[in-house]
Amino acid sequence: MNQVTAKGQTVEEAVESALAQLNTTKDRIEINIIDEGKKGFFGIFGTKPAVVEVTLKDFTAHEEEAVKVASFTEETEEALSLPEQSEAFDPIEEAKNFILSVSEKMGAPVTIQVTKDGKNVQFDLEGEKIALLIGKRGQTLNSLQYLTQLVINRYSNQYVTIILDAEDYRKRRNETLIQLAERLAQKSVRTGQDVALEPMPSYERKVIHTALVKNHRIKTYSSGNEPHRHIVISPVKKNRS
Repeated sequence: MNQVTAKGQTVEEAVESALAQLNTTKDRIEINIIDEGKKGFFGIFGTKPAVVEVTLKDFTAHEEEAVKVASFTEETEEALSLPEQSEAFDPIEEAKNFILSVSEKMGAPVTIQVTKDGKNVQFDLEGEKIALLIGKRGQTLNSLQYLTQLVINRYSNQYVTIILDAEDYRKRRNETLIQLAERLAQKSVRTGQDVALEPMPSYERKVIHTALVKNHRIKTYSSGNEPHRHIVISPVKKNRS
């Protein structure tokens, strides 16, 4: 299902209804307002609902770019010839240089700010063509993060965990995931049926699980195998006495 028509008391409510039906987020849709609705007398008489037509965006071009970049990063990984560990190399600097090199070759040069907290290192990227490095739903950024993780740990004498972010993309993505989780949990409770989300990397699935852990009307679990592993939101069946 790529398109739905939805109604609501307001345009915003109609859009939220459509998002729940499509199991998607606002950044992936196009909205056509068919009717903005009308408030009746005393909010009752003559009330007319808002009607919107919501369509999933065509990501074909972005998918082609993602495939091209994924191919590039896989080739980079295979061709990556790293020396043995040595105190002469600074793991963070080598990882930073790797990111700079890859972004230059992709035609999307960046500046990098590094934050270190024990064994955790975060690289924050900024650049005019940062969207190219983020890719569809962060796929390109995730691939680059994976490769950077390999690089930094090849040079380090202890395991280092890294996060690669681009102009607060991770924060915005987490906020979107939490909103999606809450909306689909309501849908699961309302319909009494399981709701399957799209495949996500493990740390994004963790965001969904954490967002809903206190909601006792539903339960969440992961299903499928990587890279198609996804979360299922299931309503909790009430025991009949």
